[in-house]
Amino acid sequence: MVVVDNFYTGRMENLNPQARFYLLDVRSAEMSKVFEIERPDIINHHAAQMSVPASVEDPAFDADVNIMGLINLLQNSVRYKARKFIFISSGGAIYGEKENIPISETDQPLPLSPYAITKLTSENYLGFYKHQHNLDYTVLRYANVYGPRQVPHAEAGVVSIFMNKLRNGELPMIYHYPDEPDGMTRDYCYVGDIVRANMLALKKGSGDAVNIGTSKETTTGELYRTILEIMRRHGYASDAMFDTPQKGAARSGDLRRSALKIERAKAILGWQPEYDLNRGLEETILNELI
Repeated sequence: MVVVDNFYTGRMENLNPQARFYLLDVRSAEMSKVFEIERPDIINHHAAQMSVPASVEDPAFDADVNIMGLINLLQNSVRYKARKFIFISSGGAIYGEKENIPISETDQPLPLSPYAITKLTSENYLGFYKHQHNLDYTVLRYANVYGPRQVPHAEAGVVSIFMNKLRNGELPMIYHYPDEPDGMTRDYCYVGDIVRANMLALKKGSGDAVNIGTSKETTTGELYRTILEIMRRHGYASDAMFDTPQKGAARSGDLRRSALKIERAKAILGWQPEYDLNRGLEETILNELI
């Protein structure tokens, strides 16, 4: 196994010591040397600028990382004859606002942020490279992923953010629209289930885009209260002030609702989640704090 990371958000201590590692940005011309040396059979591409608000603030940087980085990997995959490319897309952002929840892969994409646009554009590039160069691929459209060792930055890390705030005696913030005081809804999927989906995609899902989630909506407020309850059982955040988190206005690009249908994942990958939210949060908190 070969790992390439620039550690913009990652941490060295999370790496498997048996993996060969290159400290490198996916946009770098030096990527060709990695491909030449390692001759990878399968590429699993998780590297991305993943913050929706940051993409709104700086669309050019977002596109540079998410699109040009992808193209660099695809070009090298073709040149060095990789067999398959697994790409991580967004199961929330690319669909936009939908009335019918959970959302299916057959629903029309409606990206409402530069981040979402780059993810959908990337999927189209994968289709082109399969048609033009016969490079097989599978797209995994993640719901909101959480679990042990998550970096507590940006909106994608809300579980880690809440957990660390409570551990440090700080009051977390719930962002919301005026008519939805308990916050937006999201589909939260435990990282252990995400790993299984990636392992299955090594041999399945040729040319497919597949939602990976739980199909269940959870408001940010519900998520917070569940985390608070679990942490209190383990001696954290006992003060009554934590019963009422801070409230803030929804940020640019924030979707109101999101949850994903997973029938295609069941049919194509043979995958479905094993962790419900309570079990996944308990596992995360025990791993991180206890």
